[in-house]
Amino acid sequence: MKDNYSNKNIDEIIKESMKIKDKPTVALNNKLKARIYQQEAVIRTQQQTRKLSLWYLPMLVNVVIFLLLAVVSVMTIQNIYLSYFVAGVCVYIGIAGVFLTIVGVKRTNMKENLTIYIKKRGVFA
Repeated sequence: MKDNYSNKNIDEIIKESMKIKDKPTVALNNKLKARIYQQEAVIRTQQQTRKLSLWYLPMLVNVVIFLLLAVVSVMTIQNIYLSYFVAGVCVYIGIAGVFLTIVGVKRTNMKENLTIYIKKRGVFA
């Protein structure tokens, strides 16, 4: 019973505090509205997302894999001519992957297709 009485007192105090006795002038309201509209316009013109282009990742993965294969072939193959030949083929394939990526970027919209859009955090985002 005591909790119910204290809740009624709190409710009455909250209702009393919510009553506004002095109201702002119309000019002040107009200035605040104009300021808010200006801020919203600035925020809307800014990008709401960040773009992270990942077009270079296939190229990097290709180069790293084939360079590692070249190193492994030199270290594990006993015949020195064969190991250098395999390492050369691996390096050649890595370089060819770089050229293929460059051609793919120039000929297609690879940068747009391999882009991640990240939402910005904020009030209006």
